[in-house]
Amino acid sequence: MAVPDQIRWLLPYSLTMLLAANCLSDERQRDLELKSTILPLLSKHCFECHTGADADAGLALNHFDTSFSFLKGRDVWEKAIQKLRIHEMPPPADSQLGEADRQRLLLWITETIEEFECGLTPMPGRVTLRRLNAREYQNTIRDLLGIMYTPATSFPGDDVGFGFDNIGDVLTLPPILMEKYLIAAEQISRQAIQTPPSAQLFESSTPASKLKVEAGSSSARDDLTLASSGTASLQEQVPWTGNYKLVVTAAGDQAGNEPCMMVVMLDGKAIRKIPVANDRSVPQDFVVPLRLRAGRRNISIAFVNDFYVAESPGVAKQDRNLILFHVGLTSQKEADKPIPLNELTPTHQAIVFERPSGPQDAKEVTRKVLQRLASRAYRRPVSNEDLSRLVELALTVQQDDGSFEESIQIALQAILISPHFLFRVEPPGQHAAFSQFRDLDDFELATRLSYFLWSSMPDDELLALAWNKQLRVEGVLEEQIKRMILHPKANALVQNFTSQWLTLRKLSAFQPDPASFPKWTDRIRQLAERETLTFFAGVMRYDMSVLRLLDADFTYLNEELAAYYGIPGVVGSGFKEVSLKGSARAGLLTQASVLAVTSNPTRTSPVKRGKWILENLLDAPPPPAPAGVPELKEKGQLTGTLRQRLEQHRADPACANCHKLMDPLGFALENFDAVGIYREVDRGQPIDASGELPDGTTVVGANQLRKLLVEQHQDQFVRCFVEKMLTYALGRGLEYYDKCAVDRIIQSLENSDYRFSQLLLAIVQSDPFQKKGEREIEL
Repeated sequence: MAVPDQIRWLLPYSLTMLLAANCLSDERQRDLELKSTILPLLSKHCFECHTGADADAGLALNHFDTSFSFLKGRDVWEKAIQKLRIHEMPPPADSQLGEADRQRLLLWITETIEEFECGLTPMPGRVTLRRLNAREYQNTIRDLLGIMYTPATSFPGDDVGFGFDNIGDVLTLPPILMEKYLIAAEQISRQAIQTPPSAQLFESSTPASKLKVEAGSSSARDDLTLASSGTASLQEQVPWTGNYKLVVTAAGDQAGNEPCMMVVMLDGKAIRKIPVANDRSVPQDFVVPLRLRAGRRNISIAFVNDFYVAESPGVAKQDRNLILFHVGLTSQKEADKPIPLNELTPTHQAIVFERPSGPQDAKEVTRKVLQRLASRAYRRPVSNEDLSRLVELALTVQQDDGSFEESIQIALQAILISPHFLFRVEPPGQHAAFSQFRDLDDFELATRLSYFLWSSMPDDELLALAWNKQLRVEGVLEEQIKRMILHPKANALVQNFTSQWLTLRKLSAFQPDPASFPKWTDRIRQLAERETLTFFAGVMRYDMSVLRLLDADFTYLNEELAAYYGIPGVVGSGFKEVSLKGSARAGLLTQASVLAVTSNPTRTSPVKRGKWILENLLDAPPPPAPAGVPELKEKGQLTGTLRQRLEQHRADPACANCHKLMDPLGFALENFDAVGIYREVDRGQPIDASGELPDGTTVVGANQLRKLLVEQHQDQFVRCFVEKMLTYALGRGLEYYDKCAVDRIIQSLENSDYRFSQLLLAIVQSDPFQKKGEREIEL
């Protein structure tokens, strides 16, 4: 039976009231547990240091006496969760907090946050309008037009936010970059589209005084007088074979019964005899058509009828001479017929797939070509308004005698500097003023997916699915993700995400002391970085568990890098999978790239390595060093081994808490020197790779460190990795309301043995990826 219209409006209201009643009931239960269990634990173990305005690390925990007040201070409790998870707080020396109570605190805090936030309507968050970064720009030009535009590498460097260079909030558009875009658009359009050759004009102009003369004299007026059968000539470089026009400006000093006669000769052969009847005061142009072959040609002008009568009594002097003023040679080469489309480059054919047959269909064909081009460039159907402007621009070029190809070139330049190309535009929905979020349309979803996995525009298959609104059909996204990560373009995800997550981009600036580490070369640096990227790609493409990044008993090496590591049996320059069973190496932590980027130029740095693990693998970065505390190298009074000097440094109370966390993790990697070579002795002393964590756990060597991370800190690593990957995928930093989405992604990973493809699918299916916030979210 249908629901009557009179009461249909009551259903949402009733459901809301029911949910609210449940939330109130849960909140009362939380308040009871807070007062009976949680506050007594906090009072006993935390309030001594974390109370009031002077609370340690700015974490005042004594202002929260209800679950609602607790939720308003979620940023404080998020930090507290991190400290509790890594046993940094409370300090073991100051508290006897048992493991059961620690877990009770963690559980209550996380469940309280999750119960409140995850029970609400999901908040996908807002993504700032994102400009394409330099790599995305270059890849998009490649996939849009089929050309590699390397000058994109000269663009100003992209700013980094939250560890990545694709974050919308920091991708500004400075004036110098806009200038680069304008130059790039012109260069790219010329490279992509071939224009037919236009008509060519050749003009040569030579004053008579510059001619080579066998007999004659020049005057101050640049004219030349030929007497006594004189000859003047010039050498001309003829650019093409064809019809030319020789123009000789001449006059004569007339005498006798006939006018001056001049003969034009080509390469010594007379071709035209011309009477010159005008006198010196009235120069005249004499035009001689010539058919010339390309190359160097000799053109001569000869005076052939000299006449002279000397002055005598009663008879005036008579003297016939030829006067030359100027010699010019001109030619116009007609434009060649347009090259047939099927003989042009594939790039050209893909853009200009049709030509108008004449003026009658110029507008229709122009519109057809630009509609396809602009829609692909904008990653969505081009609007009628935008398309009309582009067509009008192209037709203006055609009306000014430009070719069809030239008009498309100019329109392409306009497309390439349009915000719809340079930015990933996700316009507000129809009800943006009344809604906090909306679903992405299929084109926006295809664009997010392609820039996540490929750092480039959607390909034809993705766009076809978007046109047909098929992307959200069950199984389609999973199928597309599997296809896309096997495509060579997925190297962009490997290169751009991995190099920034693991801070490998700093490797190029690492310059170890050559005397201490002679085996390290720029070539080894490149191979070491390639090992890590190839290893990550292998875990991704073979759909392994993301935990293998930590403990895989294989890597990818070539002969040169294997020899550097001291691993025998690897032959050839190509990288191949190599077993590490029985060796001290496994996973990312023992790869030379990671070990080098966390070292100093002259020695290892347990502090840097430990800090790197906390920041990049566990998402538990230590706070900045206290102001005024000098670095270890500046403490000249410290003596002994590196471990002894660190222990003296750690004796400073301002340094102790952080170093108790960082140093043991870093010391576990001491068997690997600053450039990743395994060692058991350093400067004659045996390596001590042991350390004790704040909770009393002892870690000795890289193998135990890996075991610790995988077995005891697996949840932290997975959460850290998910949050890093989600940040990269969204192009924004994560907010408190993203925690529920992260939790759901992690849960889906747990149910699939942490397979890499499931991570990517869960991210792409998550609310932050599938939806767009329309307004800022307030609590």
